[in-house]
Amino acid sequence: MKPVLIEVTQRIRERSAASRAAYLARVQAAIDRPRGADRMGCANVAHAFAALPANDKLRVVAERAPNIGVVTAYNDMLSAHQPYEGFPAVIRDEARKLGATTQVAGGVPAMCDGVTQGLPGMELSLFSRDTIAMGTAIALTHDVFDAALLLGVCDKIVPGLLIGALHFGHLPCVFVPAGPMSSGLSNTEKSKVREQFAQGLVGRDKLLEAESAAYHSSGTCTFYGTANSNQMLLEAMGLHVPGAAFVHPHAGLREALTREAVRSVLAIRKGGARFTPIGQLVDERVIVNAMVALLATGGSTNHLIHWVAVARAAGILIDWTDFGDLSRATPLLARVYPNGSADVNQFQAAGGPGFVIRELLDAGFMHADVATVAEGGLAAYGALPVQEGAALRWSALPAKSGDESVLRGAAQPFSAEGGLKLLTGNLGRSVIKVSAVPDDRHVIEAPARVFESQEALQAAFKAGELERDLVAVVRFQGPRANGMPELHKLTPPLAVLQGKGFKVALVTDGRMSGASGKVPAAIHVSPEALAEGPLARVRDGDRIRLDAVAGTLDALVDAAEWAARAPATIGDAAAETNAHGLGRELFGGLRRNVLSAEQGAITWL
Repeated sequence: MKPVLIEVTQRIRERSAASRAAYLARVQAAIDRPRGADRMGCANVAHAFAALPANDKLRVVAERAPNIGVVTAYNDMLSAHQPYEGFPAVIRDEARKLGATTQVAGGVPAMCDGVTQGLPGMELSLFSRDTIAMGTAIALTHDVFDAALLLGVCDKIVPGLLIGALHFGHLPCVFVPAGPMSSGLSNTEKSKVREQFAQGLVGRDKLLEAESAAYHSSGTCTFYGTANSNQMLLEAMGLHVPGAAFVHPHAGLREALTREAVRSVLAIRKGGARFTPIGQLVDERVIVNAMVALLATGGSTNHLIHWVAVARAAGILIDWTDFGDLSRATPLLARVYPNGSADVNQFQAAGGPGFVIRELLDAGFMHADVATVAEGGLAAYGALPVQEGAALRWSALPAKSGDESVLRGAAQPFSAEGGLKLLTGNLGRSVIKVSAVPDDRHVIEAPARVFESQEALQAAFKAGELERDLVAVVRFQGPRANGMPELHKLTPPLAVLQGKGFKVALVTDGRMSGASGKVPAAIHVSPEALAEGPLARVRDGDRIRLDAVAGTLDALVDAAEWAARAPATIGDAAAETNAHGLGRELFGGLRRNVLSAEQGAITWL
């Protein structure tokens, strides 16, 4: 294994020793209890199984058959989650064939950032992750389950399900994906139309036509944003059936993989030869493997928030320095939009997660000696699932990528370093997705133009006030200020300015979509402006230097003057916007206690 992998893992293990030991003690105490139906009072048991068919009731109560709890993010509004409608019936059928029972333990909310992007609803986006975690915990707290299947795909849903499941770490758990939609209008063409609309070159009808051609059916969006990054990370953590991530929702193989998830979770239940509860499976090595997979594929920056929270739910403490150190030593193996022109279907066709995992394992960039839900450990995730009739088998992937413009081996990566980079300086700590930005834009130095809302930047662009080199500072967008919304709507106007030859960058304590790229963006600036972070001291005209090569982010202001400046407060316009937004209205009490972005922006634990 690479020395940095060992070093970072050991550092995390030492930092987490007390919290991890306490977590594992709680998990073991839960494992040591009698099974639910034997432990609970008769009235509790009767309530729990009142709605089961008589045969299933007999199985679970009298015959002590294993009972699988299903937590689902199904709704028929989100394209990614609509396919889950029929999954419980398939799961129930397979469980019965195997002598087990199934209950849908609960549903969790699943909001779409694509629907709420740039709207007040986006203020609930990050908070929804912890709501999903609580919903998962509420579902599992009925405590009559021997194992759990978790059905979710998108941005906050998978981290939320995972956090919630880790609070029931005594349960074996398998995640069940639904797969991506087929390729429509390319992401590159869609972005061009967005930029044309921002300039007034096309109307709303052309924009809607392009967007509808890109997002056109059930399944996840096809760019490599947070949703599809989730699936890559779950494969790297060994929490999927191997190779399940990017099979289409309506392919025959998808149902076969879903049935295999039932077999897998029953194989690792208590009393079996491979008992593998999720709380013991997700250890420091598994968390590091997920971090490496993210960096090697240029995945979503959102995971520098989400996986800090996920790790903490298992008693493991990671931070952005760990990500930064791993990134410097992790090769970039994939170019998937916004890091390239290919979509996730092309990534899958070229070899997909299996190719990436195999390459990283063989080159010593991942821990191989970890538990997984599949027999065979992490090496099993370097193969391709194939359906033969009703049966499944896994075949070896070719030695070479199916398309080296999309996916490469570890010996000839796109870059010797990972796709994300930590920036530090007198403006605080932030992250940048370097894999999405051309090399000639990795260093930007220009005067600041300060905004306190994304609406103010949009208005300045439309008024023609931004036709110059600039660093757009959009502050008071952190988790305590307004829920830390994604600011993806700022990409088209800033990309237009960049296309005109101006040097442009974005600096913000908010988030960008996992689909954002092209424009250099130092995001998640921490501490945030509302916490009197350094971003609150920036003034119009200050020269800002974003240097992704050196890993720095600084205001080039005399040190004495900088120290003497009083931090700005939310301006009247931003206060009006934020004070009446959904996030502040519904989660105002939670926000006062929310942790920083670097601490995972956690509202509960």
